[in-house]
Parts: sequence; C-alpha cells; structure tokens
Amino acid sequence: MGTLLQDLRYGARMLAKNPAFTLIAVIALALGIGANSAIFSVVNAVLLSPLPFEQPDEIVTPTGGERDGIVSYPDFLDWRDQTQTFEQLAAYNTAGTLIREGNDPEAIVGAIASAELLQLLKVKPVMGRTFTREDDRAESEPVILLSYNLWQRRFNADPNIVGRRLRLSSRTATVLGVLPVGFKFPVDEGRTDYLQPLGPNIGEYFSRRSAYFLKVVGRLKPGVTIDQAEVEMRAIGARLEQQYPDEGQRLGATLVPLHEELVGPVRPALLVLLGAVAFVLLIACANVANLLLARAAARQREISIRTAMGASRWRIVRQLLTESLLLSVMGGGLGLLLGWWGVDLLVASIPVDIPRLREIGLDARVLGFTMGISALTGIAFGLAPALQASQVELNESLKEGGRGSTDGLRRNRVRSLLVISEVALSLVLLIGAGLLIKSFARLREVDPGIRTKNVLTTGLSPSKAKYPDAEQQKNFYREVLRRLESLPGVEAAGFVDPLPLSGNSSSVSFTVEGQEVAAGKQPSSNRRMISPGYFRTMSIPLLKGRAFDERDNNDAPPVVIINETFARRFFAGVDPIGKRLIIGADPRDNPNPPPHEIVGVVGDVRHQGLEREAGPEYYVSYQQTPLRRAELVVLTNSDNPSSMTASLRNAIKQVDQEQYIPRIEPMDELLAESLARRRFNMMLLAVFAGVALLLAAIGIYGVMSYSVTQRTHEIGIRIALGAQTRDVLRMVIRQGMTLVLIGVGIGLLAAFSLTRIMAS
Repeated sequence: MGTLLQDLRYGARMLAKNPAFTLIAVIALALGIGANSAIFSVVNAVLLSPLPFEQPDEIVTPTGGERDGIVSYPDFLDWRDQTQTFEQLAAYNTAGTLIREGNDPEAIVGAIASAELLQLLKVKPVMGRTFTREDDRAESEPVILLSYNLWQRRFNADPNIVGRRLRLSSRTATVLGVLPVGFKFPVDEGRTDYLQPLGPNIGEYFSRRSAYFLKVVGRLKPGVTIDQAEVEMRAIGARLEQQYPDEGQRLGATLVPLHEELVGPVRPALLVLLGAVAFVLLIACANVANLLLARAAARQREISIRTAMGASRWRIVRQLLTESLLLSVMGGGLGLLLGWWGVDLLVASIPVDIPRLREIGLDARVLGFTMGISALTGIAFGLAPALQASQVELNESLKEGGRGSTDGLRRNRVRSLLVISEVALSLVLLIGAGLLIKSFARLREVDPGIRTKNVLTTGLSPSKAKYPDAEQQKNFYREVLRRLESLPGVEAAGFVDPLPLSGNSSSVSFTVEGQEVAAGKQPSSNRRMISPGYFRTMSIPLLKGRAFDERDNNDAPPVVIINETFARRFFAGVDPIGKRLIIGADPRDNPNPPPHEIVGVVGDVRHQGLEREAGPEYYVSYQQTPLRRAELVVLTNSDNPSSMTASLRNAIKQVDQEQYIPRIEPMDELLAESLARRRFNMMLLAVFAGVALLLAAIGIYGVMSYSVTQRTHEIGIRIALGAQTRDVLRMVIRQGMTLVLIGVGIGLLAAFSLTRIMAS
C-alpha cells in the first residue's frame, strides 16, 4: 500500500509538472467517456432496465399475423376464459378524454383496459380500489382511476376524491381510486393520467368480432414457457374459427416478452449509436496513447537512471500505468459531468416516440459503467506506452546526446499504427453518418400524398351530454365547417378520423360483393371517416369517379371511396366504380349490412409515415358513419398559418362556447415529428463522426509534429547537402499521407461491413 501511495504521489507530481499534456489528455478522454456515459444511460433505461412491474419477464404479448396481434373484444373474452397457461390476460387500448371540472377543461390521456390489467401487473391503488369485472360490463356505470400526478395537480391531493363524480367529455364517472406514483401503462406512452374499464367505453364494439382494435397482454403461469402458451393460443384460435367461421382471423401467432415488443424497434439504432461512441472513445484513447509515447521518449533518460539504480521493469511499468490511471480517473470524472449534461441534452432532443423516455438518467448502473470504462481505458491506452518505455538501452540512453534520428523507431511504428486506426475508425463513422444523411434526404423527398404546407389541425370531441345522438353531432360538425370556410384566409376545411401521420389507424374487415372468400379469411383495410371537403383541403387527387358531397347522407345509399392501392389490389384490371363492398359483417349484431357502392378512387396517402408504403384504404362519409370525435384540418392562404389560430378558435366557440379546443398545430409539424427518430439518429451519428474526425486530425498532427522534431538533425543534414525546402516538405507530407491512405483503405473495408449492418 505504501508503494502504491508513493506511485500515486509521484504520478500526480509528474502530471502537474506538465499541465498542457495533462489538460489535453483529460479533455480527449472526457469527450470519449462522457459521450459513452450519455448514450449508455439511454441504452440502460430503454434496453437493459426491466419493466417497472413485479416479475416482468413473465409478461408477454401476442404479435405477428395479419393484424399484428390486435384482437376484437369478444375474441379476447373467449381466449381469456379458455386459457390454461396464463395467470391473467388483459386487453387494452390508449384513450383520451376531457375533465370538465371547473371553468378550465383539461385534456387527459390514459387507457381503457379490461378488469384484469392491474391484477396482472400486480399494481394496487394507493387509495380506493381497482375496477372489477362488474365494472367492466357494457351496461355498468362509468368509473375511473386517476393517476397520482393528476390527483395531486388537478384535485390538490383531495383525500376524499374516492367516490366523487367527475364530469368528463361525454359523461360522468365515479372515481374508484388513485394509482401509485409513477404508474404508466402502456409503458411506451408519454404518461397515463387515468384508467377506465373497457366495457362501458367501447359501445357497439363490445360484441363485434370483426372490430379489431385491442392489444393484449398476459402473465404466464410459473413454469410455463412461451412456446407452450403459443401452442395453446393457436388451439384456441382454431376452435374459434370453427365456431365463428365467417368472422375473420383470430389471435396473432407469436408471443414475445412485453419488454421485447416495446424496445425491439429502437434497439438497432441505439446499438449503432453505442458502437459509434465506442469508436470515439477508441480514437481518444489512441490520441492519449500517442501523447504518452511521445512523453515516454522525452523521459527516456529519467527511466534509464531509475533502471540503473535498481528499479525493475515491472516497477517502471507500474509507475507509468499509475499515471495513466490517474489520467483516466480525471478524464472519467470530467466525462461523468459531461455525460450528466449530455443526458439532459439528449432527453430534450430525443423523439417522443422513444419508449421509456422519462426513465433516462444517470443511476448506479451508469455510474458503475463510467467508472469501469475509465479504469479500462486507463489500462488500455497506458499499457503499450508503459511496456515500450520500460525497454531501454542503458548505454545509449545515458550517453549525452545519445538519442539520434533513428531512436524510437519501434515507438514510431506503434504511433503510426495508432494513427492508422484513428483514421479508419473515423472514416467508418463518417460513412455511416453520410449514409444516414443520404437516407434522410431521400425520405424528405418522398411525397406523403397530402398537402402539409399552410394546413392547420386540431381535434374536436363534442360532449355526448350536449349532443346525445348522431344527428346532433353531425349538425355540430357541419356548422363548424360552415363558419370556418367563411373566415378570410381560409380556402377549405374538413374533418377526418384518424388523422394522417398521427400513427393511428382503424382497420375493418370487408368483402367485395360477388367475390368468394374462404370462411374466416375476409381481408381488412384501414378506414378513414371524412367530410366532403377533406380531399380538397389536403390536396388528395381524385383519380376516378366523384368525391363525397352533402347529398351522401343517411337518406342516400351508402357510398365509399377507395385509394389507388385498394383498387390495384382488389380490382386489378377491372374498373372499381360501381362495385360494392360489404363492410364489417358480423352475424351476431349485423348479419346483413348494406353494401357500400364505390363512387371514386383517390391517390395514395402515406398515413403511417414516409418510410412505409401506402396500404389499401377506403373513405366513408361522416354523414353516413357517425363521427364521435374528429380531427379538423384547415387550409389557409396565409404565409403564417399559425397567426390564424385565434380566429379559428373564435369560430368554433361561436358554435359551442363550452367546446374544448386543444392546441392548433401546423401539419408541417406532424410531418417533422414522423421523421424525428431518423433525424435524431442522423444528427447524433454526424456529431460523433465530426468529433472522431477532429480527434483523428489532432492525432495525425501530433505524430507528424513529433516525427519532425525527432528528425530535426536528419533534416538539417539533408538541407546542408543541398535539399530544398519543398523536398523536405514533400518527404514529411508523403509520410503523413501514407498513414492516412492506409487508414482510409482499412476504413473502407470496415465501412462496407457497416453498411450491410445498417441496411438491415
């Protein structure tokens, strides 16, 4: 211990005597370690940390199949009642409502779920009780569970909140209890303000097997494997298809852990970023190793004297490694501070669709990672210089002026290899960043199929208490459109549900009249409910037939408009105009739905994002299919559309003073948000590549500067013998370019492999 303390004191004195060297080395290491800590904090929160529930590995969810594990409520009930491999099964979907208590309505977001959800997650309310199957019946009185945050913020932590009746957007609901602090489900949502039971909130879908809109989560019984549960799931699905042969596909064919389903889509990008910052750290280590090699050469006489006085080679190596570890500890400390700031910057810039975003931070695991990587880098960049420096020729080293131009040839080779590695690693990052930039630029050029410039949007949900029937709701929407279209600066307005680029969709099964379809194999398609002016507002081209108009109401025959992909897939080589679709046939509640005549074909819209091809979709008129809530879209001719938000709000308030109007936002922002994750990956990798290039350039400069210093005597002799300045310059540049070209060659080979990984 005494020897170690002596090494530490001596190492600290030597670093203090060379402040410029110490500062440069510590900053280089801090950049690499700080970047690694920041990115690892994201990887830790998103990929490594278990879900915040008891025994999270037992929780699974169905995926795959034509509907990606989405089920109808009646199918879920049958699966829940027949399973023997699950302790609990629960169905859920995201939801939103308004709290109309007081004079300031507030939009809140949450979920509707079957009664088993909290029991499955092993979560208990901190006040009151959870809902039961009695609360989950269609005819049950509405109830609600509030989040802890909402209870404190909106209701001032009222201890008598349980049993209180709240006015929501469409009805009143009794408060059953308060959820624990930090509870959030679905986990990938930004927040959960409330939970309500499914039964009273899904209306006609309670008994419709053809309505696929629910996600399912289950907890396996102890000792049951995923494979065993999958076998049972397929068996139940087969029985249901035999029992209800005309009602569509059953549950998905694959079970995966809920954590895997949650983080699977973002894992590749996060691992690529983690690899990128590892490259940056390696380049920083190579730079510091070069500095240590140069410093060891300058200390060769000191080391030779210590060796001559009896110091063993191991003693010299240990002293030099101690100095390296001191550098790495200082670099790690500064890097942890940079990582702390970097995490705040990352959280502020990370797209909101990254799961578990609010859990990102520096915890004990990140701290341990930073300390471990600091120690590892200290050994990694210090070992080679220490071993090199400990090999001394005593006679030559102790001679006055014994060091010549050929001294340190082996060290020069090591430094050259380090520079080649830096160039290769930085080139790999640059090519990776270039590929992402190119991919992003191509994505920006993709036509979404809709107009986003000068278009404003907001959501409207008329109160069910004030507009109890469908005709009153239609009159509300009709009057809102009339007032908006009369405003100066408004060119067109319309309603749609769901909104393009929102990530939401509504899939409903159908059959083409006259076409034979095998039992249970009816195709499905996304459905959009719109007002007559929607296509004009969004500049969606009408390719054939006609658009909706005010005559397409309840008194007229049902009509439908399909998109180009729908026509190509289901009416190849045939004119679809005049053909009829039978939508959502369900023998239990609507065995003979009226057919919808196809009256038009419109262009494709990439509703799910620019990177996904448009699928088959059809549009129905809101006058024939009632809209419970809708997204308003308004086309303006103003150079600054946001300046019209006040006039839009006033026009809507003139129709209904109590109508809640959320934020009115430009469609351009929704388009930008759909690209946010790709933009984030591109920008972060570009930053890392830039830092890597800067570090590599510094490394090349350091090696060449030291090489020229070492060859000063040789250069002087060359000039004395008649060499011109340009000859010396050419010699030095040739040496540097040789290292760069070798590094470029190796980097190109490595980048070729990287492109294959990124393409996947």
